[in-house]
Amino acid sequence: MGDASTRGGCLTGLLIPPLLVVVVGVVMALVAAGLSEVGSEAAVPSVVSQGVSPLFTPEVRFWSAYILQWSKETGIEPNLIATVMQIESCGDPFARSRAGAMGLFQVMPYHFSSGENPYEPGTNARRGLAYLQRSLERAGGDVRRALAGYNGGLGVISLPEALWPAETRRYVTWGTAIYEDARRGATESAALLEWLARGGNALCAQARRRQGQVIPPR
Repeated sequence: MGDASTRGGCLTGLLIPPLLVVVVGVVMALVAAGLSEVGSEAAVPSVVSQGVSPLFTPEVRFWSAYILQWSKETGIEPNLIATVMQIESCGDPFARSRAGAMGLFQVMPYHFSSGENPYEPGTNARRGLAYLQRSLERAGGDVRRALAGYNGGLGVISLPEALWPAETRRYVTWGTAIYEDARRGATESAALLEWLARGGNALCAQARRRQGQVIPPR
């Protein structure tokens, strides 16, 4: 997750003329027909999926009920939340990096307020996903650049990809591919398998051991 400095009405009682109803209906149909053509870069991902994709590892799917709740609260698509959790911690609520990032979403200490427990899943998600929201907004909904911002700091979003740190480029390559596989309904992901082979398996094994200390969400 990035550095410290770069770190949702209802209308009722309206009488709508019949012609307007027809026009609005046609427009909505056209929009619906075009949704399948819209890529992840078109708009900030919203809650459109029915759940967390089965392609994620069991350690991430362990948190599915929480992910769906966090998705409702933030408006971030569940599979994007799951993707970030996958490559940040593989669902280990007690994960800690060499740089000091903590918890499910590997949030740096300076993002927490005094008295907050960084390893409490809800607190960690609130801080991590707030940063992901900021990254998505700064990137104009471009998931690839939003992932870069989450990993490398919001400042990298405006930079050419060639200037991104190598770690950020790897993070974005895996994250974008895993998310796109999940978004299109795939049941497995070659990118996820590669991530697992490049070190993710060890992270997930650690997550399995530590999840025994956590009451799973219902």
